[in-house]
Amino acid sequence: MEIAVCVKRVPAPGGTVTLSEDEKSLDARNLGFTIGPHEECAIEEATRLAGIHGGRVTVLTVGPDEALEQLRAAMSFGADRGVHVRTEDGELGPVATATALAVAIRDTEWDGGGPDLVLLGNEAPDSADYQVGIRLAHVLDLPCLTGLKSLQVDDAAITGRREAAGGWDVFAAPRPAVVTVREGLNTPRYPSLPGRLRAKKRPVQTRTAVPDPVDAQLIRLRVVQIPRTQAELLATGPDLAGELADLLETWGVLA
Repeated sequence: MEIAVCVKRVPAPGGTVTLSEDEKSLDARNLGFTIGPHEECAIEEATRLAGIHGGRVTVLTVGPDEALEQLRAAMSFGADRGVHVRTEDGELGPVATATALAVAIRDTEWDGGGPDLVLLGNEAPDSADYQVGIRLAHVLDLPCLTGLKSLQVDDAAITGRREAAGGWDVFAAPRPAVVTVREGLNTPRYPSLPGRLRAKKRPVQTRTAVPDPVDAQLIRLRVVQIPRTQAELLATGPDLAGELADLLETWGVLA
């Protein structure tokens, strides 16, 4: 069974995000980078399925030279090889990213001619655009299941469950297919030291992304400042009743 997993280099949680002077990229000097939690679950699931059915796991990423670090980290979960699609002009939009991934998948050698399953995280933690998986399936002309938290694969079909109000939605698609998964699908393993050492020796193919003229053009980025909330202690003890009554009267709750 051939499984492809697509991952993205994203800022690590907890860092302070600042922009470059032209406001078209992140200032990475004080940032750490990682892959998202949805993608960690995708890699863990790919490794689990390869262990059950036999086969090979290939991790792909689209990004700058520095993204090789996240590719190797993803491979330390147990992947067999990697494909790095290099970008030279900053981050690509979802259209260009999906196109670059599709070209890399088509140009990579697979047993049987292509992957049986392509896994992605449901959305990237930084852009959260929810588009790449769906667009990739469209370019590859494959069925697509999104937002799954349960996944089963047999010789002919892929079955998955997605959380819905009051229960689960169940979907099925023939193989091969593109599937996006959410955190909670499984519990990703912590890469061991031997796994990290093996990942450094695993083969990585390097390609260069070709700009897509149809892709949306980045004008500028903006850091959204989330307003802080502050609580005020009105009173304590017996004085609280009077303060609460005055407040309710101010709000018009009391006549």
